[in-house]
Amino acid sequence: MSANLVKVLIMFKKGSNQQPDSNMLSTTPITMQRYSNFILFSLLFCLFSLKSQAQLDRLDTEFMLEDLRKLSHDAAEGRRTGTNGAEAARRFIIKQMENMRLKSLQDDFRHPFSFTTSRGDTIQGENIVGYIKGEQQTAFVITAHFDHLGVRDGVVYNGADDNASGVAALLALAEYFQSYKPRHTLVFAALDAEEMGLQGAKAFVNDPSIPQEMIKLNINMDMISMNDKNELYVAGTHHYPQLKPIIQEVNVLPLQLKFGHDSPDLGNDDWTNSSDHGPFHKKGIPFLYFGVEDHEHYHKPTDDFENVNKDFYIKAVHAILDCILALDAALN
Repeated sequence: MSANLVKVLIMFKKGSNQQPDSNMLSTTPITMQRYSNFILFSLLFCLFSLKSQAQLDRLDTEFMLEDLRKLSHDAAEGRRTGTNGAEAARRFIIKQMENMRLKSLQDDFRHPFSFTTSRGDTIQGENIVGYIKGEQQTAFVITAHFDHLGVRDGVVYNGADDNASGVAALLALAEYFQSYKPRHTLVFAALDAEEMGLQGAKAFVNDPSIPQEMIKLNINMDMISMNDKNELYVAGTHHYPQLKPIIQEVNVLPLQLKFGHDSPDLGNDDWTNSSDHGPFHKKGIPFLYFGVEDHEHYHKPTDDFENVNKDFYIKAVHAILDCILALDAALN
């Protein structure tokens, strides 16, 4: 508020000993109305600004960015499945879930599995799974793979966008829903061995400790932090069109939430089986996959925390939160 406006308001509040001349009498009501309109506009603008800021302040974004930084640090050695770096990432994720007091289907959140590579090697992997019980028995499974490419020729592939970004978002969402209980039970699954053929997701959908018949929806996040066009894609509505009207009603501005990359006629641009939502889809479980298009850092050593578009990332995760809230309210 300007100093002149403050003086005017004080004068009107306290009264003035000066008598307006005849020239002022005709303009005084208009002037007061203008000031009143200005004050009202200022208050509304402030309220709108605060509301807009609050929309991007519901998640602990400092916590989320710090998790992303730690998961994509050189110390994690690229988180390749079966390595010490992957185990370090698992311990970190488990500790965060313990701190948030998520419930566990196993005593320590660990769901081990093994698979055989095309070369005949047997690899041990381990998914990390926690959940928040909702009002209903049916569940949404929120997934993000924590593994990446490891170390190649002495160079660490840190995988900040692919997919420390999804795991940090998963943890931030879990923290939110611990405070704001969902209708559906929410299962938070940090999956292993995505880069080796979606092995963690395949193990999850065949895990006997997880009641598959209760899974209503899979929401998968993979690469959600690097985009300079403000574009976040959501794939899956081509196969499950009943989900599209729900998502279309969600206001994610200033982000652009774009539909696509899920039609078989697109060839390599069809993302239906490109990440951990694929095995859910093959089981007939509806999915929505949130991700960005490939960029210059994809599967490169430059996929580092320093190259993450942090403003976009914060907006993207809040947009995903709003979609989950809408789906939780709309689906029975």
